[in-house]
Amino acid sequence: MTPLDRLESESITILREAFYAVPRLAMLWSFGKDSGAMIHLARKAFFGRVPFALLHCDTGLEMEEVYAFRDRACKEWNVTLITQPCPPLEQTDASLPPDARVAARKTLGLKAAIAAHGFKGIITGIRRDEEATRAKERVFSPRREDGQWDAKDQPPELWGHYNTHVNAGETLRIHPLLHWSERDVWDYIKRESIAIAPLYFAKPYHQFEGREFGGKTMRFRSIGERGITWPTESNAATIDEIIAELAATRTAERAGRPMGEGEDESSFERLRLGGYL
Repeated sequence: MTPLDRLESESITILREAFYAVPRLAMLWSFGKDSGAMIHLARKAFFGRVPFALLHCDTGLEMEEVYAFRDRACKEWNVTLITQPCPPLEQTDASLPPDARVAARKTLGLKAAIAAHGFKGIITGIRRDEEATRAKERVFSPRREDGQWDAKDQPPELWGHYNTHVNAGETLRIHPLLHWSERDVWDYIKRESIAIAPLYFAKPYHQFEGREFGGKTMRFRSIGERGITWPTESNAATIDEIIAELAATRTAERAGRPMGEGEDESSFERLRLGGYL
């Protein structure tokens, strides 16, 4: 087996274990590369179908290309989509930076979806290499009744054994891509011919969301909401070129998704402890 084969096999095992051990599952769908790979893994795990709903916590701020990709993929993949509107900015923590408050809307939307549908497990596409706080996660990670995450109280996961037990009032976050890297995801997308949003491929940008770029060739390395996500300079217009770019870059994956005013790390930590995706 290649390293990519082993990652695929581990992720499929995690998805199957979650399906058989955790009642009322949903899989978060952000329409990005990671969730696209995760849906593909689910279809492999369950012989061409996804046996649980895909959940979109919708702020109404996704880019037009993302909504178009969502609508096309839903038809092609024959999946069940639940769209949960996120509460307005005024309901978030006012002490967070403005950009982080937009992200916090998704946390409130997820809590609303869990309450409305009785989900006990939420499958997400986070990876440890993406952000320092996520390195503390477990594959099966419990959340308290209020949705909060206690990074100091995580179950041990030794020799491939996972704690799938859900206490009354709690939920689990399940992370089948936790051990993957950004490069692994792109290698898998190439190998499996997985459809992705066109925003990942470089093109000239003269203006985006009020910012002037003067025709620079740019692409989105990570996709989030309008107003808090920006393209970064790149000439990578194909998957092979993206993979080659990743081999040489020192720029952080989320460089185009700042939380604002130099508070990225502390803001993200506060978001995660409060139940952020």
